[in-house]
Amino acid sequence: MINEIGDYGLILAFCFSLGQAASVALGGTRTLRGLGRWAEGMSLAAAVSVLISFVVLIHAFAVSDFSVANVYQHSHTDKPLLYKISGAWGSHEGSMLLWCSILLSYGALITLLGRGLPEGLRLKALGVQGLLGAAFVGFTLFSSNPLDRLDPAPVQGLSLNPALQDPALAFHPPMLYLGYVGFSVVFSFAVAALIEGRLDRAWARWVRPWVLAAWSCLTLGITLGAFWAYYELGWGGWWAWDPVENASFMPWLAATALLHSAIVMEKRDALKAWTVFLGLLAFTFSMMGAFLVRSGLLTSVHAFALDPARGILLAIILFITAGAGFALFAVRAPVLAPGGLFAPVSREASLVLNNLLLSAALCSVFLGTLYPILMQALFDKTMSVGAPYYMAVFAPIMTAALLILPVSALLAWKRADLKGALQRLAVAFGVAALAAVVGTVFYHGPLLSEMVFGLGLLVGFWLIAGTVRALLLRIDFKPSRLRAVPLAFYGMVLAHAGLGVFVLGAVVEGHERVSVQQPMAAGDTVHLGRYDMRFQGVSSKPGKNYDAQVGHFDITDSSGRLVCAAQPQRRFYPASNDMQSKVALCFQPLTDLYVVMAQPSVTAQGKAGYQVRFFVNPWVRLIFFGPLLMALGGVLSLSDQRLRLGVAARKARA
Repeated sequence: MINEIGDYGLILAFCFSLGQAASVALGGTRTLRGLGRWAEGMSLAAAVSVLISFVVLIHAFAVSDFSVANVYQHSHTDKPLLYKISGAWGSHEGSMLLWCSILLSYGALITLLGRGLPEGLRLKALGVQGLLGAAFVGFTLFSSNPLDRLDPAPVQGLSLNPALQDPALAFHPPMLYLGYVGFSVVFSFAVAALIEGRLDRAWARWVRPWVLAAWSCLTLGITLGAFWAYYELGWGGWWAWDPVENASFMPWLAATALLHSAIVMEKRDALKAWTVFLGLLAFTFSMMGAFLVRSGLLTSVHAFALDPARGILLAIILFITAGAGFALFAVRAPVLAPGGLFAPVSREASLVLNNLLLSAALCSVFLGTLYPILMQALFDKTMSVGAPYYMAVFAPIMTAALLILPVSALLAWKRADLKGALQRLAVAFGVAALAAVVGTVFYHGPLLSEMVFGLGLLVGFWLIAGTVRALLLRIDFKPSRLRAVPLAFYGMVLAHAGLGVFVLGAVVEGHERVSVQQPMAAGDTVHLGRYDMRFQGVSSKPGKNYDAQVGHFDITDSSGRLVCAAQPQRRFYPASNDMQSKVALCFQPLTDLYVVMAQPSVTAQGKAGYQVRFFVNPWVRLIFFGPLLMALGGVLSLSDQRLRLGVAARKARA
């Protein structure tokens, strides 16, 4: 009976979403003008209905109800409760229900937090959100229903992919979807504004909090995914420019450009058409990401499904939704007022340059992601685009964008003194240059590699030093003024400094990571850098739903001091008849010692052992700490009274 309630909830969510869109459309006529307000109640009803359906699915996973096909295919009675629950979104069908739950919940938030918005704009945005909800809930209900039943019910399930049974991945999809789907609100407000013909500073002020919230969630989601790939897949890296990874990175780049463009629109009433275009683009790339992982076009550890039929349905939703939005933009954008003017040297101009560079970087990722797919589809040619392409095309563009970032923060609006801004940043640049030179002295490699390494250090230190300098100038070097600084400015400081921290981690880890791979038997020792690793032997350890072979490795430094007792594992999961290697990480202050015990092997001396991979990853902690600072900066900015969601409603009541 409970599962049927979930089905009814999904049906009701579909009907309410259609009614939400229809009431807005019909409410625009003269005879049914008051009908549009029904959309508010329907948005709340649709959200409640789909959330009931999602809770029912989670319950089915939690109690191992194998009469539900999705539970049978992706769960097992022996799984820990956390992974039973996360299995609810570990499949294509469940992840689509999660997508719909977040999408309709955002529609309800427009109703609850948008009371102070102009009624016409709010209702039209709700209408667009209703159409999006009907499209995705309809797709889930009719082609990917996660509550489809099995009769008779199996006694046991097939279990979830062991690689997905991980705490980071349990929270990665919800956080990623909060970002992906959050851009649907921006999309809806952009379409509503184009229909109304109202694009002004107030619109940018209403939209910025939604962009900021979605961008922060997406930043956290991507970081969790990168961390999972780093310590779960056992390859020693954290980003492989996989097409599915790029599918999450492209909306992040578009949203980053949108954040900066919306600032210009809010402050100077400029870049109206461009800001709306980016609002449409961010959600379009989010939908493209949902399509890529479900289309069957990609073979990836991140892919959810290999069903071309459902991929075609998603492609139709993508083309109709994005096509309608951009067609409306093409019709209405030419008549938009150009807005405020500004000099070539001004903060507006620097943010325009920032947007151009981010857009060029986005195009480079887009081309590298889709080109192999198009070559395969059109000419049946198999090819891949890897890190060398992105390092040659994407990296230089982003380097230029990052170099101008600290300067932009010190330029005045409308007309600025570039020479004065550079003079105020001279000390910060000197500190960054000195730190980069010192760091490069300790790095030894080919000349070109040393130059790239030094430039990367310069960019990272420059972002941090320049941002700190901007804060000191803001308070006039008087700590007593720190409390007077708006939270949004602190958010900017954290976000830009976090980006610098990330750059430092990526540069140092990418250039100075060392590794060794060889068969090892008990008693063998391998030397890497300033560390020696001795294989002590293997023991057995039973888990809740697996049996593990635990390797014991003692890692000592050059002085002979024991720095780590690493215990990588090889886990056998009987439910899926699958073997997985689990990484052992030894955390140093900034460096990771990374050990993988892979398949059984024979050493050169003929002794039975295992293939062992040993990595020394310097400064890799910064790669994950930097984005956390960036997301925290977004949350801090969002808590600023001027940007908080719903602030317009409170002002109206006051």
